[in-house]
Amino acid sequence: MRFLLSSFCLLLLVSCASYPSQKGFEPANDFQEKTTNPYFSNTKKDYVYKAKIDAFNKSFGGLFIVKKLGERHHRIAFTTEIGNTIFDFTFKGNDFKVNRILKELDKKVLLNILKRDFKALIQEKSRVKNSFKLAQDTVLQTDILSKKHYFYYNNGQLHKIARVDRNKEKVEFKFTRIEEQFAKEIEIAHHNFKLHIALKALK
Repeated sequence: MRFLLSSFCLLLLVSCASYPSQKGFEPANDFQEKTTNPYFSNTKKDYVYKAKIDAFNKSFGGLFIVKKLGERHHRIAFTTEIGNTIFDFTFKGNDFKVNRILKELDKKVLLNILKRDFKALIQEKSRVKNSFKLAQDTVLQTDILSKKHYFYYNNGQLHKIARVDRNKEKVEFKFTRIEEQFAKEIEIAHHNFKLHIALKALK
């Protein structure tokens, strides 16, 4: 009984601890003012990925396209390989516009999640609230659409973003096969919602 009580208390303490404490972050001495995300920052480049999106126990495959149109202005589309639109969104400043979406995906909950995911994916700079060290990583805390996000950098290169709510990691963005400020593979994994996005660059 005493062992069970001790275990319960330990679990409670861990669950109440802040995300930085859970992960073993150390405060950083060199404080940076803004996060940087260079992966969709070039207006001269069309970012085209082969994509697989699993949502609501259904799988969708096709092409995921991101185009930067101007300062804080991106358009994101997901189409079948023969060109039929699954969804098409515009982000301009703080505005979000649904240009088109497949009827079976036109759900408020999913739209809000996709809005948060893609806003975090394309936002180039955000004001830093806290700065930490974790082994060889620098971790910067910021807010995007009122949610805590932690940007992980190794040697100045962004390789992970974590969205955190109530001290728990809810969404993980992973950037791999990075060449010249271009992430050739991106994974967006939700831990509390049936949504997974895998992107592999075509060029």
